[in-house]
Amino acid sequence: MFSRNALLAIVVTAVSAVWLIGFSMAGAQQMPPNPVSKAPSPTVTPTPDDEVIKVDTEVVNVLFTAQDHNRRLLTDLKQGDIRLLEDGKPQELVAFSRQVDLPLSLAILIDTSASQERTLPEEKAAAAAFLETVMRPAKDEVCIISFTGEATLEQGMTNNLSRLRRSIDKVKFVPPSGYIGGGVIAGTPPISGDTTAGSTAIWDAIWVTSDEILGPAPEKTRRAIILVTDGVNTSGKKKLDDAVQAALKSEAIIYSVGIGDNFYSGVDRGSLNKVSERTGGRAYFPRDERELREAFQQIQEEMRSQYLIAYEPSNQIRDGSFRKIEIEVTNPQLQKDKTKLTHRQGYFAKTVPKK
Repeated sequence: MFSRNALLAIVVTAVSAVWLIGFSMAGAQQMPPNPVSKAPSPTVTPTPDDEVIKVDTEVVNVLFTAQDHNRRLLTDLKQGDIRLLEDGKPQELVAFSRQVDLPLSLAILIDTSASQERTLPEEKAAAAAFLETVMRPAKDEVCIISFTGEATLEQGMTNNLSRLRRSIDKVKFVPPSGYIGGGVIAGTPPISGDTTAGSTAIWDAIWVTSDEILGPAPEKTRRAIILVTDGVNTSGKKKLDDAVQAALKSEAIIYSVGIGDNFYSGVDRGSLNKVSERTGGRAYFPRDERELREAFQQIQEEMRSQYLIAYEPSNQIRDGSFRKIEIEVTNPQLQKDKTKLTHRQGYFAKTVPKK
């Protein structure tokens, strides 16, 4: 048993020891300049998410592909082989990489108007085979849209291959009122006043897909439209330029597969080349079922052979204006080989958020 005095001495000794330890630890740290002020808040180490948030600067991402004079895809370019200009002014790149792993948000648009009646079965088979090879269910998502005078969402964005196959199977040609065959429609317009029957609104379909489906797609994804049509637009409110602008705003590349009655009859090559090239894609014009499958195969290879470059524009004004992009080959040997770079022709600057 300890006496009262002995117990008191032990307690005092223990308290003193604790105080001395705390004092020595505090002394080991750097004292604040003003001992009277409150202790400074601890420094927070930025997380990766904090580092990528840029309040005052805009970063533009551009996908491009490179081909030699034989149209073979080149996959060994280096940053020093090219330079990028915005509105004619050279820009400093902050990133350059060959990009094959980014998630893909893909929309397949299938023309089901009268001009596609005979080729639609082959188109559906080629599209289904394309999905089997290009889609990675763990990363990618695809939607299926059919269109004539109006667009129909057959299947919204999903990574479920079974649903996508079923939605492609459901796509079919529905003869409009008075349809005779071979693209010929006889008789007067229906009493209902529906003028979309037998018409084709290609640019409307691209616009709504870009604005409502690909626009809201997750960030850091490659967005693309596979457009299967003859390119002959006969109705709708939107023009080709409207479709291109919508695709550029959603950062979607358009790959066109130009196919009409008996594969090549009546295809508007000029329009399909224009809408594809201005968004960074290409147009294909298959002449038979074999070339149709090859076209889808080439699209797949091109999507696997893209480069991603990023830059902070020297013009940081957020006015919503269109900025022209040019990527030039600077490597003399690549210039001699007539290397062609394919990329979107510009982008729309962001605007100041409304308060």
